Amino acid sequence: MNLSLFADEDLAPSGPVPLVPGTLASMLLRGFALPHVAQLLPALDAVVRAAPPRHMATPGGLRMSVAMSNCGQLGWVTDGRGYRYARLDPASGQPWPPMPPVFLRLAQEAALATGYADFMPDACLVNRYAPGARMALHQDRDECDFTAPIVSVSLGLPAVFLFGGAARADKVARIPLLHGDVVVWGGADRLRFHGVAALKEGEHAQLGAQRINLTFRKAG
Repeated sequence: MNLSLFADEDLAPSGPVPLVPGTLASMLLRGFALPHVAQLLPALDAVVRAAPPRHMATPGGLRMSVAMSNCGQLGWVTDGRGYRYARLDPASGQPWPPMPPVFLRLAQEAALATGYADFMPDACLVNRYAPGARMALHQDRDECDFTAPIVSVSLGLPAVFLFGGAARADKVARIPLLHGDVVVWGGADRLRFHGVAALKEGEHAQLGAQRINLTFRKAG
C-alpha cells in the first residue's frame, strides 16, 4: 500500500493514488481541494445558512448520526417514505440552494484529473460529522445515472474512509482522509460499498470540531 495514504497532516496537492490495487477506477487526490479552500468555505457557509444541516431519519426510523444538507438542482433525502432525490428541501419547502461555482469547478477538475471527463453533477450532499458520527457501509444506488463518477471532498477533521467491494461482506480498505483530500470513484467501482468510520475527537484550525464532506453526484 502506498504510504502516502497514511499521512497524518495536511499535505500539498499530489497526483492520483489508486484506492484499490490493480484498478484506476477509484482514486485518491491528496490535498487536491486545498487551493480552493479560501473560496470553498465562504460558499459552504452560504449553503448551510440557506439549508441548515439536519439529522434525517432512515426509512426504518433510525436517526442518522451525520447531519445532512444539499445544494444543486437535486438533494438527497431520507424519511419514512424511503431514500430518494428531491428538488425541494423538505424542511423549508423551497428549492435547495444553487451549487456554488467553486463547488462545481472543484468537482469537475477532480473528475477530469482521475480520467472522468465531462462530469456535470446536479447534486451535492453536504454531510457534517461531529466526533462519534459515522456512515455505515452502503452503495449509492438512488441516482439515475451510474455512468457518472462520484466525487467526495473532505474538509476539517481527519476521517477514515471505508472502501469495500461489490458485496457488503467483502474486505474493506481503511483509507485516512485529511483536510483537502478528494476521492473519486466510478466505472467498474461505481457501486462499491463504502462508508466512514466513527469520527475521532479533535479540533481543526479552520473548521473546529467537525468534518464536512461534500459529495457530488449526477442524480437526475
